[in-house]
Amino acid sequence: MKTFQIRWLIKSWKEFTSHSINRQIFSAAIVVTTCTILVKVVAFYKESIVAWKFGTNDFLDAFLIATVVPNFIVNVIAGSLNEALIPTYIKIRDHESLKESEELLSGTFLCSLVLLAIMTLLIIATACFYFPWMTLGFNDEKLALTYKLFYVITPVVVFSGIITLFSAILNAGERFILTSLSPVLTPAATIILLLLFGQLLGIFALAIGLIVGTILEVIFLWVVLYRRGFVLRPKWFGLTPALHKVVKQYSPAMMGALLMCSSVLVDQSMAAMLAPGSVAALNYASRVSFIPLMLGGTAISTAVIPYLSKMVASSDWQGINHTLKSYLKLIFLITVPFTGLLVLLSEPIVQLLFQRGAFTVEETHLVAQILSASALQIPFYIAGIFVVKVLISMCLNHISMWVSVFNLLINIVLNYLFMQWLGIQGIALSTSCVYLFSFCYVYFFVNKNLSKLLTVN
Repeated sequence: MKTFQIRWLIKSWKEFTSHSINRQIFSAAIVVTTCTILVKVVAFYKESIVAWKFGTNDFLDAFLIATVVPNFIVNVIAGSLNEALIPTYIKIRDHESLKESEELLSGTFLCSLVLLAIMTLLIIATACFYFPWMTLGFNDEKLALTYKLFYVITPVVVFSGIITLFSAILNAGERFILTSLSPVLTPAATIILLLLFGQLLGIFALAIGLIVGTILEVIFLWVVLYRRGFVLRPKWFGLTPALHKVVKQYSPAMMGALLMCSSVLVDQSMAAMLAPGSVAALNYASRVSFIPLMLGGTAISTAVIPYLSKMVASSDWQGINHTLKSYLKLIFLITVPFTGLLVLLSEPIVQLLFQRGAFTVEETHLVAQILSASALQIPFYIAGIFVVKVLISMCLNHISMWVSVFNLLINIVLNYLFMQWLGIQGIALSTSCVYLFSFCYVYFFVNKNLSKLLTVN
């Protein structure tokens, strides 16, 4: 009887979500959100163990700064390539030939590997120039530890780039569940290393867990692709028209990501100028506010691109306009009350999640203050992600590039001003202001371009 009821529910859900693009996006977003929650439960258990073992000490500061540049490179190169590839790949796959789409994926895979490998070597070779600037508040011992952790972590650049590409291909085929669950491998590997070898490895357990987890994720996604008929190999078929289009879209997308991700680098570096433990305190608060950002942002960015790209390919501008307006209303209706609740309950939330072992009452109060300022970005971040995905599906990446230029400049100025007034909390408040501006900017230009297209058609 129960089996029959489950089958009936699944069938009813499929029938409900198949009637419109908006319902398909909603269904995909629900799937991704559910899987992301499961991943975040494991990730937060890892964070609670880290807080228990390290608190906000110098070791954790060093680890967090060591991860900034590798994460920056992955987001800029791999993330941008993903955004440039998927709309073109879907159009080639659905309207031209399977052979051309496979050649596009192989050529993109090769280009991304070469680019990631070159950038890995480059950031290692130039570390002695930018790390002293990023760690102005660190003493010599803390700086030396940061270098050691950085050298252990850098291979994650190539592995994470491969993960991003593999996940994008599966998401383009509307295979959301496994790609949303695969990130659980990294925090799981870190938890095991911390519990079994934490005393022996110390802070290096986090670095090794990061590498082991990303390797496991690459293997897992490759097996999933292989079982679905993708034998993905890096191979050059020349600069085909499709690959040329990807390259053309990639340049502004990469520039936009470069400038946008620079904000994180700037935040971490300016936090390192403040009192010891400031980087770690900012990180803990970011981890909490990142939960709704990840749940909303990941669900939307993963689910919406394939469907929007299909609508663009068929010039369904009315459908895109309806989807944009409907989902923005829904996003603000959900996120604004949630943000208010998170601000009100910031201190008990931080206390529940982190206050144990080396994490003291004073640290709880500081992190809660940072969290209150950081939480204000939630509605604008998630709404901004949705609007940016509309831009990407319309191949208007140059607009996101310009908003990133303004974001970086505003972030630096506001960081400096708010730090004088609020200290480390000022950096979090600056980030919230940046995402408010970012949403307003991209929404204005998306609305402007859609209005032109609707008038013409």
